[in-house]
Amino acid sequence: MVAARRHKQALVVAILLLVAAAVDLTVVLLWQPTSRSVLHDVLVVLWPLPALAGFLLGSYELFLHKRLVAEIGRISGPGIVEHLLPSEVLRTFLSSVYGPNTANDDVVAGVLGGDGMRPRGDDLTISTSTTVKLELQGIDTKTYHFMTTQRYQFRNSVPVDRFVIFATSNALLRDTISAACRYPLFESYFIPDSSLFLDSVDDLRHSTQIAIDYIDHEGQRRSAEPSQIPPVEVKFDQWANYLTFFRESTGPMRKLSPLDHMSDLRIFECDLSGIADDHVVRAICGLTVWSRTLQRANDGFCYWQSPYPSFVDKISFDATGLAVDHSPRHEFRVMPFTFRSATTSAQWLEAGELGDLDVQSWLLPGHGVALLWREAQN
Repeated sequence: MVAARRHKQALVVAILLLVAAAVDLTVVLLWQPTSRSVLHDVLVVLWPLPALAGFLLGSYELFLHKRLVAEIGRISGPGIVEHLLPSEVLRTFLSSVYGPNTANDDVVAGVLGGDGMRPRGDDLTISTSTTVKLELQGIDTKTYHFMTTQRYQFRNSVPVDRFVIFATSNALLRDTISAACRYPLFESYFIPDSSLFLDSVDDLRHSTQIAIDYIDHEGQRRSAEPSQIPPVEVKFDQWANYLTFFRESTGPMRKLSPLDHMSDLRIFECDLSGIADDHVVRAICGLTVWSRTLQRANDGFCYWQSPYPSFVDKISFDATGLAVDHSPRHEFRVMPFTFRSATTSAQWLEAGELGDLDVQSWLLPGHGVALLWREAQN
């Protein structure tokens, strides 16, 4: 609105200058004094000035301003933005579009996947190539193993040598961990049935394997084969160092006490240098995580959510192993919650009919895919 008002005012001034020049010229042409007149000489000299000023101002506002601003933005915009803090740029932009609101910080955290306090996003964890496989393996008619394989290739090497695992049976914590975690590399697991929580956590601890592409202490890029790293449990009095909601309020949620979540939260830390042969891990370029949790079969669903902003190529499913002796026959449906995906069918399918989901899109924290199942209807 301010820019439009300034544009109109400038055009009015340009028109007034042109009118003044026209009046001046008209007077000069029609008034022919019989003797030398100073006023006439002044009018003869002055009329081109408002005419030129009005012409230049009008031409600039009508033809040159937009092109000039666009060209300056094209040339200097990326260079300026690269030297600004991503969080401040995005926060300012959201305030101008959404209006001032503290909830904008949730959008900033979701889009950036980190604090964004370094130029060019050097402190952000962003995967530009991601694949996911979800596999169900039945144990008996009541329980099954939920196995996930997640492969990430990061836009910038992540300067960290630790990987953090969160496991919870609390829905509030599940939905808040991604925004509250301040460690660059982590994964969060949700066990809906609290009665299985401790057994599932043990399963997770003993099954998780990790492979990495990393930068060593000499700056050389290396790879480490899949290896099981004994996760070290983080004591509850240290939880505030890993999750901000244990040390301060997070949005509308008040500060939480670790003592209230001793039964529904576990945090583990893995030293990635432990799988890097004799090398020191200085930064992570790629990460693959294999994991397994114990789940209740009658939950009727499993899901995966992206912990960081990730461009996901595809998500694969294998539910053929869910069926065990004496278990009912199941049918399945894939339910993405993403910007877009190539979901070809919204029908219930047999396990063998489940295909890969070609996502080819960015997923932000909170985006993902769910696999639903039920007893076959016929």
